Amino acid sequence: MEDSEKKTEVVLLACGSFNPITNMHLRLFELAKDYFNETGKYKVIKGIISPVGDAYKKKGLISANHRVAMAKLATKNSDWVEVDDWESSQSEWLETLKVLRYHHQKLLSPDPTNSLQNAVPLAKPGRKRKQEPNRHDPVKKRNQGPDIKSAPQVKLLCGSDILESFGIPDLWKLEDITEIVENYGLVCISRVGHSVQKFIYESDILWRHKNNIHLVEEWITNDISSTKIRRALRRGQSIRYLVPDVVEAYIEKHNLYSPESEDRNAGVVLAPLQKNTSGSKN
Repeated sequence: MEDSEKKTEVVLLACGSFNPITNMHLRLFELAKDYFNETGKYKVIKGIISPVGDAYKKKGLISANHRVAMAKLATKNSDWVEVDDWESSQSEWLETLKVLRYHHQKLLSPDPTNSLQNAVPLAKPGRKRKQEPNRHDPVKKRNQGPDIKSAPQVKLLCGSDILESFGIPDLWKLEDITEIVENYGLVCISRVGHSVQKFIYESDILWRHKNNIHLVEEWITNDISSTKIRRALRRGQSIRYLVPDVVEAYIEKHNLYSPESEDRNAGVVLAPLQKNTSGSKN
């Protein structure tokens, strides 16, 4: 058996709305961890849930404070999955790439305060890029010395829907997709029968970096989604066993989902579409 000291440490990062967090979200982490452990080459040391900020402007997106609180309740008993509210606390929407960079930088810095300072320019990268070029280019740092080489790898954990969203015009920048798959890597949980491999084949960028895209088949299928949870709640139907009990209790206590909440941001263009079609700078 391979010595665990030689295994590459991996941190799984899941970004998304978590509106609300469901049992399926938690299962993604377990499925990915099993996959990596079974390779004998990797050791998953941490899972991070990073809810998107309110500035994302997705229809029906309730306050980040509630979404973060529910995620923390859902992971309270986990010894390796945690919730990070840095992304959700930003006043502006952040690209997923910037969140990956932030967590990579945080792993490199033993001082949380220092890592936060390093990541501040990510929200407004133009200000300090000339003074601190390496802070925005983890790849260069990663190749410089043994301390960087031994740092855990941060990989983006997602479902097949996120991977396929790369093909939606203006939702993602091509340079962001390239850096994500080239420098970090994807762990994509796909359901049997979905054509994720075909999607990768049809994308030159994804095909070029296919070795850094880990496809994990979900053999015990689970069709739970936040959208379906919200629909059931609007109709007064039970969501028990679809979300953790503590999340169900929180939703009931705060009366979170209703026809009114689902209309939030109705008619508002999604933040990435606004940003990528306006020609505004990074």
